[in-house]
Amino acid sequence: RCNFEFDLCGWKQDENDDFDWHLRTSSTTKLGMGPATDHTLQEPSGHYIFIKSSFFQLPGQKARISSPVLSRKNKNCEVREGVVIIFYYHMYGAHIGSLLIYQRTTLEHEKLLLNLTGNQGNFWQRKALTLSGDGDEDFQVVFEGMAGEGSNNGIALDDLTFSREC
Repeated sequence: RCNFEFDLCGWKQDENDDFDWHLRTSSTTKLGMGPATDHTLQEPSGHYIFIKSSFFQLPGQKARISSPVLSRKNKNCEVREGVVIIFYYHMYGAHIGSLLIYQRTTLEHEKLLLNLTGNQGNFWQRKALTLSGDGDEDFQVVFEGMAGEGSNNGIALDDLTFSREC
């Protein structure tokens, strides 16, 4: 479970992407540049992670962040039992990019779980994804934000939670 109030909770920036997710609060941003509050505390001082399209990124460039490795050796974390990741996202802006979620095995095989593109509304939305149970490999969940064409658009994530069994 990660609400980003103190740190990234073991989530890691990918080294082979184009830019990074940043920990931030709404109180440090300009009006209209992301959510007015975080999801956890519903306060401008609450934290979440965010990517912003700007003149530093070209459309289609990617920022990726990965969960800690989840072990299949943990009998309570067997994916065939229906491990779920629940998270909240905020994607607002006229030329917003995309949010893609992957399940990645330790052998670097990635399976696309979700692709959200374009303006999703100026509010936090909840999503729950069931992770697949292919093989015995340990795995991670990867969130990939893709820059859009506008410079005042962003994608925010908060309250990432794996089902209790994991």
